[in-house]
Amino acid sequence: MEKSLRNVASKKRFLHLVPIAFITYSLAYFDRANYSFGAAGGMAHDLNITTGVASFLSALFFLGYFFFQIPGAAYAEKRSAKKLVFVSLILWGLLASATGLVHNVAWLYPIRFFLGVVESAVMPAMLVFLSNWFLKEERSRANTFLILGNPVTVLWMSIVSGYLLKVLDWRGMFIVEGIPAIVWAFFWWKLVENKPEEAKWLTDEEKENIASEMKEEQKGMIKVAGYKEMFRNKTVLILAVQYFAWSIGVYGFVMWLPSMIKAASHMDIVATGWLSAAPYLLATIGMIAVSYFSDKTLNRKTFVWVSLLIGTIAFYGSYLIGSSNFWFSYALLVIAGGAMYAPYGPFFAIMPEILPKNVSGSANAFINSMGALGSFVGAYIVGFLNGATGSTQASFIFMAISLLVSVLLTLMVRAKKQASPLAPENLEAKAVLK
Repeated sequence: MEKSLRNVASKKRFLHLVPIAFITYSLAYFDRANYSFGAAGGMAHDLNITTGVASFLSALFFLGYFFFQIPGAAYAEKRSAKKLVFVSLILWGLLASATGLVHNVAWLYPIRFFLGVVESAVMPAMLVFLSNWFLKEERSRANTFLILGNPVTVLWMSIVSGYLLKVLDWRGMFIVEGIPAIVWAFFWWKLVENKPEEAKWLTDEEKENIASEMKEEQKGMIKVAGYKEMFRNKTVLILAVQYFAWSIGVYGFVMWLPSMIKAASHMDIVATGWLSAAPYLLATIGMIAVSYFSDKTLNRKTFVWVSLLIGTIAFYGSYLIGSSNFWFSYALLVIAGGAMYAPYGPFFAIMPEILPKNVSGSANAFINSMGALGSFVGAYIVGFLNGATGSTQASFIFMAISLLVSVLLTLMVRAKKQASPLAPENLEAKAVLK
């Protein structure tokens, strides 16, 4: 395909699909992360939730998320990502709203667990969906705009949830915030198709060109007969452990940031919401910039480890400062949050570039399931350390160590050099992990 036609076709797919993917993952993350605001906004008091129980409830979501990642990816690869996401949207909206109806903490255990089960299908299904539509030099940006649903959602959710808690209460917040996912499910069903050949908004020529280029990409792949062989791949295993350590830092941060800020600053819940939003604004900017340069250079590895090293240093700096200077410590937390999110796009672009399509989605799901396990550990231990020590210092050093481990594991991944895809002579070059 000529470069000009290729760019037009790419833009057409981006404008149609990426906003839909963004909104879908935003709603998933919305109903996942608002628990931290509910806990800080009165739920813990009303239901007599102790610090230990609160930590377990924050983490329980990720147990359900962990167990059903790979089955979700397998269904999306072999059958339909579209159907899987449609059903998931409706179920997680219902479960999220049900959180606002509980009057006994015992009901929160199954709700949080099954919310994790339902949402576990979304990330791998969406990654499979995008890999069916976007080529290697587009994938990091497509993945980034998907995962931008995470920090952008927390950015505005932090503010909206703060106001809803003030105007209604934590029950009203959960009920109201579960409804959009149910409504969006029907828009999703109407607007997307699993693969380009099924889309009515593409011309026959565009469908043929995409299919041809997808087929060409697969020619350079090492054949992987099945999932057992995938699990023997050293890079897959290293990145799974790396993502486990990375997610400890991310979700320890996400789940407990509002409570940590409120305790340290002694501000009300609305002000806490505004302060909690700042790291996600920086994360949004960082994710867009990092994914752009990663796709431009086809460099995945360097952008991942450098970003996470910045997060490590920022967490350690916040630990050293402690409670002596809230605003300086808070500024470092903003940097840490932004840096942890920045390399998601390049990271999830790695698997489709080193494994064939029949297993790359499940490889990403396996890695993401390890991230869910890390999220469970991070959310639980950070909450435990905050309660046991009465301060955030131990939590900061714990998250810093976790990120440092992820940096070292990223550096262990072997690299191969690859010319930029933007050079005309290399537009058809095979992408490899760099």
